[in-house]
Amino acid sequence: MPLFADVLPDTITPYLLLMLAGFVVGTAGHLYKSKLVVAMGIFMIFLATLLLPLAVIATEEEPPSRPDIQPPGAR
Repeated sequence: MPLFADVLPDTITPYLLLMLAGFVVGTAGHLYKSKLVVAMGIFMIFLATLLLPLAVIATEEEPPSRPDIQPPGAR
């Protein structure tokens, strides 16, 4: 297991909350016409959608095998 896997949460709740907060921050930025706040909201959404797959991959013990993929030259 990679070293950073211990830092990332294993449940989906923190990532969904970060994404929801990003939408709220982005909406508030649009209401107040602040480009910086809108950019922060977009960054929060991007961060949540980037970290969630990384956390899933990092916390898996062994990646699933694909039986339909054959090694090269085995056709």
